[in-house]
Order: sequence, then C-alpha cells, then structure tokens
Amino acid sequence: MSAVTSAAAVSTPPPLTDVLAQESSQPGVLGAIENAINSAFTPISDAVSTFVFDVGFPVAGTTFPWIVAWLVLAAVVFTGYFGFVQARSFGLALKIVRGKYTRKDEQGEITHFQALSSALSGTVGLGNIAGVGVAMTIGGPGATFWMVLVGLFSMCTKFVECTLGVRYREIHEDGTVSGGPMHYLRKGVAEQIPNRFGAILGKTLAVLAAIFLLCFGIGGGNMFQANQTFALLQDVTGGEEGLLGGAGAATIFGVILAAVVGAVIFGGIKVIGKVTSRLVPAMGIIYVLGCLTVIVVNIDQVPAAIGAIFAGAFAAEGVVGGIVGAMIVGFTRAAFSNEAGLGSAPIAHSAVRTDNPVTEGYVALLEPFVDTVVVCTMTALTIIIAGSAFWNEAQATYLATEEEPDGVVVTSSAFETVVPWFPYVLVVAVALFAISTMITWGYYGQKAWTYLFGKSLMAERIYQAVFCFFIVVGSVLTLSSVLNFADAVLFLLALFNILGLYILAPVVKQEMRAFRRKMDSGEVKEVDREEPEGKVGSGH
Repeated sequence: MSAVTSAAAVSTPPPLTDVLAQESSQPGVLGAIENAINSAFTPISDAVSTFVFDVGFPVAGTTFPWIVAWLVLAAVVFTGYFGFVQARSFGLALKIVRGKYTRKDEQGEITHFQALSSALSGTVGLGNIAGVGVAMTIGGPGATFWMVLVGLFSMCTKFVECTLGVRYREIHEDGTVSGGPMHYLRKGVAEQIPNRFGAILGKTLAVLAAIFLLCFGIGGGNMFQANQTFALLQDVTGGEEGLLGGAGAATIFGVILAAVVGAVIFGGIKVIGKVTSRLVPAMGIIYVLGCLTVIVVNIDQVPAAIGAIFAGAFAAEGVVGGIVGAMIVGFTRAAFSNEAGLGSAPIAHSAVRTDNPVTEGYVALLEPFVDTVVVCTMTALTIIIAGSAFWNEAQATYLATEEEPDGVVVTSSAFETVVPWFPYVLVVAVALFAISTMITWGYYGQKAWTYLFGKSLMAERIYQAVFCFFIVVGSVLTLSSVLNFADAVLFLLALFNILGLYILAPVVKQEMRAFRRKMDSGEVKEVDREEPEGKVGSGH
C-alpha cells in the first residue's frame, strides 16, 4: 500500500519507522510539541505495532508475521473456493471495466473504470517505489517471484470483498452511496447468523472497521503522504539551504496541498472518480515509462535478471534467512502493497453504477494485478537490471548489520544509472502518487466518519475540514508514533474483515452464479458503446 514503505521481512519493524525520524527536526515550539506527542503516544504505538508486525511464527530461523500469514492464507483459500476466478474471468473483468455489461440507468454514482482508478489511487504509491526498494535489498531478486505469486492470489480476496461492498451498500435519498466493511459486516454477518449473537457480532465488527479506517485516513492516508512529499521536494530543491528550506516553507506547502486535495474531496466520489480516472493512468504511464527506459537501455541483461529472480526464489544465497527469507519478504511486500483483505477498497468500489454486485468484484480483481504484478514487478526489474552501486552496497550492509536502506534511494539510484536527472521525474511520480492517495483516503475516511457520526452535509464538511487541516500538520510535523499506530490499526482491521469474508463467502458465490445465469439467458448482454466507460456520465 502507498503508506507502507518497509518490506517488514526477516525482522519486522513497524512499516513507517524506516523513513520517519523519531526526533523532530523542527526548531523551537513546534519541535517541542512534536516530541511531546511522540513521547506520550510511543508506548501505545509500540505495543500495537509490535503485536501487528513483529509477532509471528518461527520458520527456518526467521519470523513469519502473523498478519502476513493471515492475509496470504485468505487469498489462497478464496482462490480455491472460487475456482481460480481471477484466471478464469480475467477477460470478462476487462470487458466489464470497459462498460460492456453496464447500462447507463443502473444504480450508482461512478463507472466501473472510475471505481477501479479511485481504488488504485489509494494503493499505488510510495510503497510500490520505496517498499520494493527495501524488499529487493533484504530479500534479493528472488523476493520478486513470491511477491508476484501473492499478488495473483490476492486478486481473489479483492473479488470477494468488493462484491460484498456492492451487495450490502446503502443508496441514500440524494443518490449518493455508502459502502465498505462497515456495511457488509453489519448486515451480512447478521444475515448469515440470524440470531442475537450474529447481530451483535456484525455491529461490533462494523464499528471497529469504521474506527480503524478513520484512524488511518487521518494519519497514514494524508499526514504521512504530505510529510514525505515535502521531504522529497525539499531534497531535490537543495535541501535545507534550498528553495524549500526556509522557515514557513513546510506550512505554505501544506496549505497549498490541502487546497488541492480539498478541492477534489469536497466534490464527493463523482469528482474523485473523474480526477483519479485521469490521474492514475497518467502517473502510472510516467512511472512505467521510466522503468521501461532503464530496462530497454539494459535489454541484454533482461534474461539474466529473470534468471536471478527464479534462482533467488528457490536458492536465495546471500539473503538473511535464505529461501524462506526471500519468500517472507515477497509475501510481505505484496500483502502490504495491494491492501487486499483490509476492507478499504470496497468503499470506493461500492459507489459503482451497477445492478449486479459481482460485476464490481470482477473489476476489483484487476487491482492487485496492476498494483503488485505490474507496478511492483516493474520496480523490482528496474532495480535488478540497473544493479546500481548503492543497491549492491545496501545489500552488503544489510547482510552485515541488518540495517535497512532508504527504499526511495534504492529505486532512484537505479533510474540514475541511465539518466542522471531522472530522479527529478521520480519525484513528480511520487508527488502524484501521494496526492492520489490523499484524495482516495479522504473519501474512505469520510465514509467511516459518517457511519460513526451520521450522514449529513454538516458532518461531511466537518470531516473534510479536519482532514485538510491534518494535511498541513503532516507537512510540518512528522508525529512518527501516531503514524505507526495508524498503520498498525489498518492492518489489524484485516483480522476482523477477513473473518467476515469467510462468513460471507457463500453470498459471493450466489452472486457469481446468478450473474452467470443472467449472461447465459441473455438478460445481461454486452452493451455497445461509442466511448470508453471512463467518460460515460461525465456530464453529471
């Protein structure tokens, strides 16, 4: 995921601590405030982060984090239960995302393509760049194989949770839609366990989901993104002595960033869908073209790189933990990258315009493919093929001291081997990734907020103002302990969300069979369109 930068592998640190300073760099009163907040919150943050990311199962001298095992197990179980739907229905998913099976009069706010791009904007980000850089350092090239494998299995988890997101969504009188784990856990669990226990369990899981999503939305979903974007921009403009090194630069940057993000999230999911349907493809193309530039320049090294990936996957020499270490690194990077099983993506997918819930499940399974199989793999190949001096030194340092490198620098150094000025392009890509993440998490947090406090224009405006305020705070203050806590509770949500997915899996199978019957009978058939679905309804 975009907020997570650590590969969290052989020794699993809280995902944000490798990039966030523990002591404030701010002078005077601001620094004192930041250090005071960090000091007060650190015991809570450390306890929760340790439980989520450090506790695991000993395997061949290394630790397999329980949260990663929980996410990977769910992906494998659902893949078997639904008969490898991600492979069998990949072509159908591509047709649906192009609008081939959706009429314009179906219920919902945005198109399938806009729903996919909105959800992708929340997952594709810094984790795909910095996180993979760390993974390639401590797991070696072989981690790529396991990363891709988990990405492919995770497609089915997204299929399950996003189908449920649409099945149990609420369509309000004004036509807006609310969906996500808060709704399918409350309604679905009570439906599948029709007694008092089921009702209480469903409501409890739903409230916890809303609280955890809101915590991350305010913290990792905006503060972290703002902080890291400013840090990168400050670095490429001359550091503390450069253009953005003066007093007040961070505050001004934060205000401008909050204004940009606020202008989008105040417009609701329709505006978010329109923006992300353009922003996500643009930032993806910029980044992938950069990766392809490195690969094409070193095209003769591609066979050796692919060979290193397969060799490293099954004989990971020079990696702490050997083959198991490479496997755990790959599993962790994939699980942390695509958010499958965390319950966040169904919030965006629930707003889709469709009368057949499973159609959005098919579309959603494309998410981990793009995020992990394509973008993360492109990053890994770029690093391996470039073989920069910094990466080689970072690997040697990790083997000797287990000190993790700055993942962004690992990836940036790979680009720099081909075009010395390309790190500037990388900064643009990172900034776009960060903005798109803030936009999407602004919406996710809003849905959690209105679930807890009621849906009204006043409630939404209060939340949006709070969200934008914390963008400014995040630009100025790091608040590392707060962000580590937010990161941990988001992944803790997977414990409750996946439990609900197991209970509700038969409902998804019913939806899948019902849609197939409609296709076979001709009730649902392909719709001819003169324009791509991403543009349909753009006048609303």
